[in-house]
Amino acid sequence: MAVTGFPSGLRRIRRLFRFRRTSRRRSTKAKRRAALIGMVLVLAAGGVAELSRALREGIRPPPRPVYKVGAPYRINGVWYRPKEDFAYKATGIASYYGGETRGIDFHGRVTANGEIYDMNALTAAHPTLQMPSLVRVTNLENGRSVVLRVNDRGPFVKGRIIDVSRRAAQILGFEQKGTARVRVEILPEESRALKEAMLRRRLAPVAAGPTMDVAAAGGRTR
Repeated sequence: MAVTGFPSGLRRIRRLFRFRRTSRRRSTKAKRRAALIGMVLVLAAGGVAELSRALREGIRPPPRPVYKVGAPYRINGVWYRPKEDFAYKATGIASYYGGETRGIDFHGRVTANGEIYDMNALTAAHPTLQMPSLVRVTNLENGRSVVLRVNDRGPFVKGRIIDVSRRAAQILGFEQKGTARVRVEILPEESRALKEAMLRRRLAPVAAGPTMDVAAAGGRTR
């Protein structure tokens, strides 16, 4: 009888060990799940703390650059009506951000289309052009020119048609003077391609402008 019952007893022992192993695995999974939930809660609490700290310190959240035209708006009693214009060409006065001289630091601020202004990048602000778009700015006083990425709104001073970054003002040769008479021409094909890329989310968020394209007298950049 003992011999006959041995296989049955062995099966019971195997089932017992199998049950214990399964129980241990379930217990291990439960512990891992609990640990994961705990980690998520800690991270969530940390995220709330970081957000609170950011709000207290006035830190802006990461920008989300977008393609933008925008609705009509009024500044200092003057109405501006943004629109897509792939044939834009104008002559007038250019200025540059240069807020440092007035105690204003524009560097690092979010632009009108959600990028970050970098005073060392080749960018510009325009009152009505679509953002972003690419324009060639030529200083009519010295012949220098540069391609800039329009990603902000401004200037809002009568007679001025474009506001450029500090680096662009250096290249165009009017950083010290502050203003210059310029010609602004949109690059239609490049601007259309930029629009399509933005709308298809193929363009990574960037703060910098396009690769420097300078046509300065004698090859100088200052």
